[in-house]
Amino acid sequence: MRKLFIACLAMAAVLVPATAATAAPTGEYARFANCPYTNPATNLCIYAETVSGLVKTGNKTVPIKNKVILQGGAHYVIPEEPAGPLEFIGATNGETLSKSPQPVPGGLTGITAPSWWPSFLRNLFNETINNGFTGVTATMELAGPPSAIKLNLTNTLAAQGTALGMPVKIKLSNTFLGNNCYIGSNSNPIQLNLTTGTTAPPPPNQPISGSPGHPEGKDGGTLLIVKENKLVNNSFSVPGANGCGGLFSFLIDPFVDSIVGIPSPAGNNAAILEGTTYLGDPAVVSQP
Repeated sequence: MRKLFIACLAMAAVLVPATAATAAPTGEYARFANCPYTNPATNLCIYAETVSGLVKTGNKTVPIKNKVILQGGAHYVIPEEPAGPLEFIGATNGETLSKSPQPVPGGLTGITAPSWWPSFLRNLFNETINNGFTGVTATMELAGPPSAIKLNLTNTLAAQGTALGMPVKIKLSNTFLGNNCYIGSNSNPIQLNLTTGTTAPPPPNQPISGSPGHPEGKDGGTLLIVKENKLVNNSFSVPGANGCGGLFSFLIDPFVDSIVGIPSPAGNNAAILEGTTYLGDPAVVSQP
């Protein structure tokens, strides 16, 4: 691990911002197409894909079935960094964290409208269910600017402390719930402080462990691929729902809360993100 740590820091230390060619990336560097490599502050391109894992909020567990991408660039000051947190720079296409809907197991199947709802709202809900619109998707979105993302390569490689911190909110999508049904918000987000090490959550959760993965340097150290990395966190709290059902959110938000089991205090939730991370030299990424 110590040799790996030194090798990765050495690779990062030689990265320099692109200043000349600005052609679209090709080959193995094509995945960095949305890295802000023309920004003089960028001295590291980042592309991380999560292909499996889960997010548990309250009593609902949603497996990750569709790939989630975190991409952009980072800035550090040599030699003090990258030993500390990096300054994250957003993706050029505006989608630093991809909006990848995940199917919620069970959806609204078997759920009936509360008796305390007005009759017209109960009828609308039941009609929606009877028409087969029971599926619900959950989409994790960044709750704030890209600069709110905190990436620490030292902690990642050492398997201790926060490797990746980011505020998120979860959008629930369904015909009945409308287009603005969220768990969390920009002002009251779910704060994920993910680690590749072992967590120390409050009860009833038990510690779980992540993994730095298996790094492989390519092209003389200008590209680093870290396979099978695993980021975990099970000590965060989850706020209640907001905006569900549009004008009737004051009635439907509590309904969603009761189904999902939120607000949920720390010790009852979990996030496990598994996949591959790619780090690239922006000077090479930009070569024609």
